[in-house]
Amino acid sequence: MVEELVTAGVGVLCAGGVYAMAAARVIKQYERGVVLRLGRLLPQVRQPGFTMIVPFVDRLRKVNMQIVTMPVPAQEGITRDNVTVRVDAVVYFKVVDASDAIVQVEDYRFAVSQMAQTSLRSIIGKSELDDLLSNREKLNQGLELMIDSPALGWGVTVDRVEIKDVSLPETMKRSMARQAEADRERRARVINADAELQASKKLAEAATQMSEAPSALQLRLLQTVMAVAAEKNSTLVLPIPVELLRFLERGHEGPEHPSVRATPPSAGADSRSQPRVESAETAPEVAPQAAPEVAPPEKEGELAGKPESERELESGQPESGKEPATDPADPELPAVPPPFGPVDPEAPGDVPPESGTGTAITGQP
Repeated sequence: MVEELVTAGVGVLCAGGVYAMAAARVIKQYERGVVLRLGRLLPQVRQPGFTMIVPFVDRLRKVNMQIVTMPVPAQEGITRDNVTVRVDAVVYFKVVDASDAIVQVEDYRFAVSQMAQTSLRSIIGKSELDDLLSNREKLNQGLELMIDSPALGWGVTVDRVEIKDVSLPETMKRSMARQAEADRERRARVINADAELQASKKLAEAATQMSEAPSALQLRLLQTVMAVAAEKNSTLVLPIPVELLRFLERGHEGPEHPSVRATPPSAGADSRSQPRVESAETAPEVAPQAAPEVAPPEKEGELAGKPESERELESGQPESGKEPATDPADPELPAVPPPFGPVDPEAPGDVPPESGTGTAITGQP
């Protein structure tokens, strides 16, 4: 009898041990337990620690409550400005309701991954290339909102979304490199021009200051010569002051040589014409001529009654339109003028002879 009781007690203990082993569960700190009894969800979520379920009746599902880091595969799309890019991202999310994560969605991880890929493609098509490269914070917020809206019904919340890399075609990379190089060159030129402007202002102030003291310019010239001579070279550049050139120029524009004189313009010439300069050495010498003498009225009357040839011999003056006689000894010298000058037709008391006749009428007024 005693042996049967001992055997029954041992069997009960063994069965209790087996039951306890089958019913005992341990839930970790970062997990929550959802119990399905005969396929029905129990409203109470098991907290971390030791818990018991009914073997062969209850089924415990553990849900990780930690933040999950899920990389989004690279998605290729066309931006709003028609540029083909390849973008990949990463999603940080966690489960906030273990019951909804088990009941509302079959696999919340796969669902979040697919939603992230779809949202990434959509955000690429709505954005421009410059926004993808420089304005990522705004795109991250929009992508997070697009993923988080449907995930709330699954008991999942998106902590943050980050765009990791934007891959561009090689041609676009070269174009952007040329653009960046041109922009840097433009800024360098602007900076250089600004420096030249400031330097010119300072040089103008220095020139104004040196103009008050000419010796300062000479000292500056000597300093430049010393700086050039300090180097080991065989050539010495000596600049010539501009003032020296101006002094030499003024020396060439000084008083005229005594052998050079200005010839006044002839009568009837344009007053705006410049005077002609002749050298005293090259100007031809002109023999002085005696002033013509005016014949008395009696002599003029006698000459008027004689033929033309006789009047020329006695008066010594040629008729109008004829060249004067020259000295046969020296052709360059004119003949000696006769004692009586030519007849003045406008003289009072005389009447000019008629053309083509050899006689003239004389009378008193």
